Amino acid sequence: MSVAGPFPGSAGTPHGPVMDRDEVDRALARLGAEHEAVETSLLALQDHAGRRLLEGAELTGVTKERWAAAEQSITLLWSYFDAYTAALTDLRELRARRRWSSREDLAELTERLRGRSVTVAGPAAHAAPSLTGPARLAEQFTLGELVARMNELYAAALDMVVAADAVWSALPARIDLLSAELQRTRSLAHSVGVRPGEHTAGDDLEGITHELSALRAQVVSDPLAFWRPAPGSSAPGGGRPDTDRYDRAARALEDVRREIEAVLRVRQDSEERLLRLRDLLSRADRTLAEARSARGEVLAKIAASEVPAVSGPPTALQERLATAAEYRRHSQWHRLSPLLESLEREAEDELHRARESLTAVTAPLAVRAELRGRLDAYKAKVARHGMAEDPLLIERYDVARRMLWSAPCDLRAAEQAVLRYQQAAAEALVPRQGEAVPEERRGDS
Repeated sequence: MSVAGPFPGSAGTPHGPVMDRDEVDRALARLGAEHEAVETSLLALQDHAGRRLLEGAELTGVTKERWAAAEQSITLLWSYFDAYTAALTDLRELRARRRWSSREDLAELTERLRGRSVTVAGPAAHAAPSLTGPARLAEQFTLGELVARMNELYAAALDMVVAADAVWSALPARIDLLSAELQRTRSLAHSVGVRPGEHTAGDDLEGITHELSALRAQVVSDPLAFWRPAPGSSAPGGGRPDTDRYDRAARALEDVRREIEAVLRVRQDSEERLLRLRDLLSRADRTLAEARSARGEVLAKIAASEVPAVSGPPTALQERLATAAEYRRHSQWHRLSPLLESLEREAEDELHRARESLTAVTAPLAVRAELRGRLDAYKAKVARHGMAEDPLLIERYDVARRMLWSAPCDLRAAEQAVLRYQQAAAEALVPRQGEAVPEERRGDS
C-alpha cells in the first residue's frame, strides 16, 4: 500500500443528478474492489514482521513515542475500515431489495454514495482525555474521503514499521558479527600480552567492547534513532539505517587488529631483529674504536690541526638492547614491539655518527696523503721531461718531502711547500722563447 493511494479513492460529488441503476452497480463494484484492496493492505500490515517486533520489544526514546502514536493510528484504521465495511454492506442490501430499484431507492443510494454518509468515532474516542479542551468524538466522511484518510494513516504507520524493521534487519546482525571479530581479536591480543591498563591497544579493545554493547542495546530498543529518512522521499520506508557509530567501531577495531598483527610479527621475527641490532651496535662500536685509535695517530703525526673528539661506545643503546632481550625472554611482545622500532632507528643513526666521526678524525691524514700523492705526481712529470736534475726543483722537492714525511707534520706549511714545488715545476716546463724543446719533451702533452 503506497502513499499515492493504495486504497483507491471513490469518484463523485455530494451533489448531482440521481444515478441510474447501471451507475449504482458500477459504483458498488468499484467500492467492493476498494474494500478488498484496503483489507489486503491492513492484513499485510497486521502480519508485518516489523510490527510484531515492535509489539514485543521494550522500546525507548523516539521509537517508543512514535510507536505509541502508530498503534493509535492502526486502531483508528481498523475502526475506519469497519465503518467502511458497514457502509458498503448497507449499500449492497439497499440495492438488493429490488431487482429494479425505485426512484426513491436510487436517490438514497446516490446520496449515500456521494454524500457524507459515513459516521465514525474520531481519534479522541481512541485516546486519553485531553486537557486542552473538548475533542471531536465522531467524524463524517464520504466514502472517497474515508479511503483517503485511511491511506494517510496507513502510510504513516507503514513508514514507521518499515523503518524500524530496516534498522533491525541491518544493524544488530552486523554488530553481532563485529562482536565476534572483536572476541577473536581480544583472544589474539591476550596471547601476545596486550591487556587493558598495560597497552593502548588493550584499552582500545575495552572501549570498543563497551561501545558495541551500548550500541546494540540502543538499536534494539530505539531503532528509529538510527534511521535517516531520504530527503524528499514520500514513500514508506524511504531512507536508510544510520551506521555511523557502527562504522567508527569497525574502523577502530581494524586499527587495533593491525596493531596486534604487528606485535605478532615482532614475536615471529624478534630474534632476527635483535641479532641485526647487535650487529649494528657492534659495527658502530668498532668504528668508534677505530676513530679513537686514528685520533691518537693524527695527534701524533699532524701538527697544528684541530682533531674532533670521539664519543664513547653506545652504552645506553646496549642497555636498552639488553632490556629488549629481556622482554623477548618473558614474551612481553607488546613492550618489545615499540622498543625494537626505536632501537632500530637509533642504532642506524649511531652507526652513521660513528662513520662520520671516523671520517672527521682521519681527514688530516687524508689531506697529507693527497699532498704526498700530488708531490710525487709532479716529480714524475718533471722526470719525464728530463728535468729531474734541476737544482731548484730538487731543493724544493726535498723541502716539501721532509715536511710531509716528518712527524708531527705541519699540514699548512707542507701544503705551501708543495705549491712552491708545483709552481717551480710549471715554470721549468714552459720552454723559453726561441729555445728548442728537448727531444724527450716533444711527445709529452
